[in-house]
Amino acid sequence: ISQIQNAAEEPRVLCIIQDITSAGYVKATFDLAWGNTPDMAPLDHSSTMSLSDSSFEPGGKKNFLQLTDKDGEQPQIAGTADSSGLDDVSKERFIGPLARDSTAGCSGDYSSPSYSYSSILNKSETGYVGLVNQAMTCYLNSLLQTLFMTPEFRNALYNWEFEETEEDPVTSIPHQLQRLFVLLQTTKKRAIETTDVTRSFGWDSSEAWQQHDVQELCRVMFDALEQKWKQTEQADLINQLYQGKLKDYVRCLECGYESWRVDTYLDIPLVIRPFGASQAYGSVEEALQAFIQPETLDGPNQYYCERCNKKCDARKGLRFLHFPYLLTLQLKRFDFDYTTMHRIKLNDRMTFPEELDMSPFIDVEDEKSPQTESCTDSGAENEGSCHSDQMSNDFSTDDCVDEGICLDSTGSTERVLKPKSLPTFELFSVMVHSGSAAGGHYYACIKSFSDGQWYSFNDQHVSKITQEDIRKTYGGSSGSRGYYSSAFASSTNAYMLIYRLKDPSRNAKYLVAEDFPEHIKSLVLREKESEEQEKRQREIERNTCKIKLFCMHPVKMMTESKLEVHKDKTLKEATEMAYKMMELEGVASLDCCRLVKYDEFHEYLERSYEGEEDTPMGLLLGGIKSSYMFDLLLETRKPEQVFQPYKPGEVMVKVHVVDLKSETIATPISVRAYLNQTITEFKQLIAQAAGLSAETMRVVLERCYNDLRLLYVPNKTLKAEGFFRSNKVFVESSESTDHQVAFTESLLWKLLDRHGNTIRLLVLLPEQSPGTLANRTLCQKVGGDSGVPFEGSTGNRKSVEVIEESTDKLKNLSQQQQGSSTSDSQKSSDASDFEHIESPTQEADSNASLCVAADNRELENRIRATAGGSSGASSDPDNHFASEERSDSEVNNDRSTSSVDSDILSSSHSSDTLCNADSGPIQLANGLDSHSITSSRRSKAHEGKKETWDTAEEDSGTDSEYDDNGKSKAEAQYLYFRAEPCSQDDSSSDAQKCLVVHVDKRITLAAFKLNLEPYVGVASTQFKVFRVYANNQEFESVRLNETLSSFSDDNKITIRLGRALKKGEYRVKVYQLLVNEPEPCKFLVDTVFAKGMTVRQSKEELLPQLKEQCKLDLSIDSVRLRKKTWKNPGTVFLDYHVYEEDISISSNWEVFLEVLNEPEKMKSMSQLAILTRRWSPTTMKLGPFQEVILESSSVEELKEKLSEMSNIPLENLEFAKGRGTFPCDISVLEIHQDLDWNPKVSTLNVWPLYICDDGAVVFYRASTEEPMALSDEERSELMKKESSRLLKTGHRVSYSPRKEKALKIYLDGGPVKDSGQD
Repeated sequence: ISQIQNAAEEPRVLCIIQDITSAGYVKATFDLAWGNTPDMAPLDHSSTMSLSDSSFEPGGKKNFLQLTDKDGEQPQIAGTADSSGLDDVSKERFIGPLARDSTAGCSGDYSSPSYSYSSILNKSETGYVGLVNQAMTCYLNSLLQTLFMTPEFRNALYNWEFEETEEDPVTSIPHQLQRLFVLLQTTKKRAIETTDVTRSFGWDSSEAWQQHDVQELCRVMFDALEQKWKQTEQADLINQLYQGKLKDYVRCLECGYESWRVDTYLDIPLVIRPFGASQAYGSVEEALQAFIQPETLDGPNQYYCERCNKKCDARKGLRFLHFPYLLTLQLKRFDFDYTTMHRIKLNDRMTFPEELDMSPFIDVEDEKSPQTESCTDSGAENEGSCHSDQMSNDFSTDDCVDEGICLDSTGSTERVLKPKSLPTFELFSVMVHSGSAAGGHYYACIKSFSDGQWYSFNDQHVSKITQEDIRKTYGGSSGSRGYYSSAFASSTNAYMLIYRLKDPSRNAKYLVAEDFPEHIKSLVLREKESEEQEKRQREIERNTCKIKLFCMHPVKMMTESKLEVHKDKTLKEATEMAYKMMELEGVASLDCCRLVKYDEFHEYLERSYEGEEDTPMGLLLGGIKSSYMFDLLLETRKPEQVFQPYKPGEVMVKVHVVDLKSETIATPISVRAYLNQTITEFKQLIAQAAGLSAETMRVVLERCYNDLRLLYVPNKTLKAEGFFRSNKVFVESSESTDHQVAFTESLLWKLLDRHGNTIRLLVLLPEQSPGTLANRTLCQKVGGDSGVPFEGSTGNRKSVEVIEESTDKLKNLSQQQQGSSTSDSQKSSDASDFEHIESPTQEADSNASLCVAADNRELENRIRATAGGSSGASSDPDNHFASEERSDSEVNNDRSTSSVDSDILSSSHSSDTLCNADSGPIQLANGLDSHSITSSRRSKAHEGKKETWDTAEEDSGTDSEYDDNGKSKAEAQYLYFRAEPCSQDDSSSDAQKCLVVHVDKRITLAAFKLNLEPYVGVASTQFKVFRVYANNQEFESVRLNETLSSFSDDNKITIRLGRALKKGEYRVKVYQLLVNEPEPCKFLVDTVFAKGMTVRQSKEELLPQLKEQCKLDLSIDSVRLRKKTWKNPGTVFLDYHVYEEDISISSNWEVFLEVLNEPEKMKSMSQLAILTRRWSPTTMKLGPFQEVILESSSVEELKEKLSEMSNIPLENLEFAKGRGTFPCDISVLEIHQDLDWNPKVSTLNVWPLYICDDGAVVFYRASTEEPMALSDEERSELMKKESSRLLKTGHRVSYSPRKEKALKIYLDGGPVKDSGQD
């Protein structure tokens, strides 16, 4: 033992043995030689040296060995004969795995890395067949194997004949059991499925994942069979085989009068450990004796005797009247621990004999009591096992069927029928459970009545076992049977035992095939034919090549499928199959199609198969494999074209031709080249394919994303330049001077750079309010410098003269707007958090719109102030996302806008941005024109003037759109932007309008918003950008200096009107705190707080918004703001507190607004606001929340304030801190005992209170009040009400184990689902 214990501490050596065979070898018939040092002598079999002393290297190093011949003779392979026929000495000589079921070394078995047919198709050497575990159906498999190995049950099932005209075979439980038993007896497979049986139970696939109790299944299945077998010869089969009878009696100890009834049972539940006992029963006999041991009814439990006409001491117990032919004993290993309130499993040791003598358990008194066989199964249960039926004292004297042991006498005679023989039973099935009460695994140990051999039926594995293996299922350990012995015992132990009566006249043998009834013989033939068909189909599958097939369909573009072709089919036949599969008939002729080897990942055509049309596909594809490292492509051509041969070793190049004049990049053409070709040869190849001049050709290789390399060394090979199987190049051949400049400064590089970084975005524009478009004048911005044309820009461009308005004129315009503030033209939308300005009537030129291109930040701020928009500083939190923040506003609430003056909006942003110039105005889906904004010089008048937005610091989470010099950040670098209209599925006028935007993803969000201004119709500061994700969840993008690099093609963006956050601003959700309402947290509005703003300033801005949107007319001194953590009220914010300095504010911030009934008493941070609630034990009720303001953390002050508020004398006042989070709900049945009342502390900020912040909940009571006396009914009713209340508030969280699904077998084919149920 010490050697075994020390073995774990010894160093390990890793041995790798090369063995080309698959069978085990007989000891001492082979040698193990060193693989990496062949000069060393082979290992000595008889050596007693340790591995470390035999040149093995420990510590994870690999030791290579080769299994070789010994003394020139081949190793002796363990034969395929049944190993059970060998003696123990021979068995010990086997080394390595057991012999395979098929002949050793046979290559005929199909196997693959993912599935092996040989393991499941070949029958076990035991001759028995296993059952496949569907998922958690081991309990079902154990019971089915036991029933199959019961001769009487199997034979009776075979004698039943299924009438297909009367019932659907799919839902017939006896028929599916019959089929299963036939397959278990006749199939050649190692294991078979049970899905047909479970389908007949009405189970779906989810039932396979529910583990149930095998004893429960046995009962439910027997009930189902009895229902199905009604009106047949097998109607009473279950009762004949498994049903016994016992008497439940009460006998008066004074007069001897006995009252009794007869119960029927199908199994006997045996207690492992009596309730409250410290020791378990040691054997089945001991548990049986305890089962029939009577108890005395005395004291308060006295029995009322009808004969004595008074309460008397009595004896109550059970007596066996009749034992069934098949005796089932259930060992009750699953129990309930009332200390932990959990189910437990008792693993105590309980022995059981191979032969069980039941005669000691028949009481002699039974011979004198009247008994009968006429009792029926009423369905009542004792401990879930014994069926009972209340009987009268008058029993019929009908002759009973001779089944098992029966003591039968009539009440009128003293005649006693002695047992025909001693009731001796032999054990033949042990159903074993391994695991705990939460779950585990079942398997069965069953003795065959044919040869007396024990077998283990463990799902699909069947093996021989010995009596010693049976004894291992006793459980526990051989030591003492103490109280804790179960906790340290083995969890693998017997759970159900089945015995058969030893009676040679009744003990049946298994029916052999020759003795099968005719209908079973027919069933066997049908099943064999089905099995042969399955085998043939499997053979076809084993010889079928399955490979991915792609096709460049002339109509459907690239399509994908799976080609399954027999290995002997030729390439020509496979091409025909692929042609039909891809539905090319009528599109292309078969002669214009061919199959080629294809690499879909690299989009590389590896080779074509010229002249191999008659080659078998198995040879062409390199054999039958579970997966191939390549695919097939069905290539098509036009009738006038000729297929290009693809040779192995070639590389594929996609060539994009670039036109510098039109600034377009053409779709690729495919060219095949060799890696040893030079650049000069490669240019000639491209020139021939694309029709370009090789002398002026520039070739650019894109090796990876955004890695452009100009190929300019003529004699360098493609391999040296980094070409691979599939490549992408751009070529340009023109007489322009662009090739004379450095490549990174050339127009070619700029076009390719733009091409590689441009993404396509779908931008949803906001819905416009009526009249907005009519009053909006949008213009194109052009300058003196000619802009660079973009993709698709052809034809004449519409130029619009830009008139530079003076600052004075714009200021006058601003003053005019201020003077007309009372006019009807100045209106605001209730749905917006900013106000807009209606512009004066503009006179526009008939040929061009008039735009103001001046950019004056001060003017813009004044105009916004005139419009009544929000002013002042605000802040944004630290941003944890790369480029966006989640929107704090309700994403589905589109904000409408009033008419906006187009000239003012046009001047509100910099015009130093470049946009595309399309040919004329394009009518957009929303009625806007597509604009071409080209480069123009900004007026120098205000350059260098520093503009500030607010008092925010530089590390604010939200960035300003302008830098410190007042310039737009979009001016720093021109990046491509082009927008065009698109139509959505909903083309109605009310639908949101959509733009398709092609934009360089290196553009900042600020520049992107500026480019969107003409399409949205408002300044970039007056709309917000939301990114839409796959689940339609929207997040607001607020970091203006971040790029769009996280976006990809076809991402969606939603534009919503509303003032965008400026630098230093934070969007805040405001909730109302209602401490005495069922729902204490009520959402009010979204607002904006700024860094540097005081709490009072934020309240001043918030109150008008509450009045307008929530109809709450509040005074500033009657409200407070306080910290919100989930739904818990926290620190009270004082008016002089400053955001970011005194109050930490963050992204998606939430805050409570609390309406006060009296002026604010919180004036200092040293004060403490406590929420208190009175508990009245005499009424079993809790009072409302009341706030107490403490000047310090003194317990004495708290008690004084509570005493003053409640009129409870100070000496009688007790308090306790609430548990959990606000509102600290607790059942009124628990509050009096469960809380820690009157803690012995003097301050609140120490253990066990730890009240250090505002918002803590304190309960208080009068110590003189006694709890209300409740009856059981009142307590039960109150418990229901409290459970319902706490369930609604969601504050009661209790242990809830995984719900077990009830085990049901549906006789009508499946459960009936109530459509009204969820």
